[in-house]
Amino acid sequence: MASPTGSAKPNPFLVYYTLNAYQNTAALRAAIDLDVFTAIGEGHDSIAALVKRCGGTARGLRILCDHLVIIGFLAKAEPRYALTAESALYLDRRSPSCIASAAGFLTLPETVTAFMSLADAIRNGEPALKGEGSLSPENPVWVEFARSMGPMTRGPAEEMARAIDAPAGKKWKVLDLAAGHGTFGITVARHNPNAEIFAQDWNQVLDVAMESARAAGVEGQIHRLPGSAFEVELGSGYNVILVTNFLHHFDPPTNEKLLRKLRAALAPGGLVVTLEFIPNEDRVTPARAAGFAMTMLGTTPSGDAYTASEYRRMFENAGFSSNDVRPPMASGHSLIVSRV
Repeated sequence: MASPTGSAKPNPFLVYYTLNAYQNTAALRAAIDLDVFTAIGEGHDSIAALVKRCGGTARGLRILCDHLVIIGFLAKAEPRYALTAESALYLDRRSPSCIASAAGFLTLPETVTAFMSLADAIRNGEPALKGEGSLSPENPVWVEFARSMGPMTRGPAEEMARAIDAPAGKKWKVLDLAAGHGTFGITVARHNPNAEIFAQDWNQVLDVAMESARAAGVEGQIHRLPGSAFEVELGSGYNVILVTNFLHHFDPPTNEKLLRKLRAALAPGGLVVTLEFIPNEDRVTPARAAGFAMTMLGTTPSGDAYTASEYRRMFENAGFSSNDVRPPMASGHSLIVSRV
């Protein structure tokens, strides 16, 4: 791995950089909380102007903004700061592509703190998060997930909707399994007014999904299925079942049990569309997909970032004969389109 200095010569900076990387996370979270990116985008681009717009001290904002320049989120031409292309697109709240809300979920204090005990989790085989990790029933973490992460999934949701030809407008009964923020089912509904979406998740999480459906103007197409994906009666006759960022939480036998349940809920000719981070067989490339295994190690008892061959095996064991693994999308996710 190349050093963050850009030098191929071995040096200790990589060790220092990685052990100290939590400060970069803290700086980005602070800038989001203080609305620094939106303020600079509005033209409040000096420290004096940021003090008036964001509050705080001149010293604090100067050091924060300089650090954001160092790590690539701002540019500086003394005495003014400017947004980079990435921060203008993704962190200025006026941008329709803003994903700043993701900080609420990705930097949850209990998760960040738990990862500091990762060695203990590896020793005892339990997640760093206490109890069942993020999988405990009705865990409030998923309400935060639903409120925070919807914007990050708009791109993948659009790609998924196009991949299954939702705009063709066929009369569909769609199951959105573990719907969370509801973005995937909502996107299908927006593209296909003839689709009826059955959103399954915990009750409080579905409250958030319904808020999003209302805002998108498709509330009338969304129906609630509250409860555990493994226990709730799903119904039958689904033309499409969406399984988005869910299977990675569990071990293969658990996934196969769920997939058999989904197979039984499909209409003849129906399909299951799975969206996941899928690393190559070497498990270290591509970095975004392969690195997701670490998230699962720290937050679940048995989850993982599974390879394409492992997913195919799970689906085949559950009775699916056709499992088309698509190339990675811009987000780093891959789609698996499965048929009985």
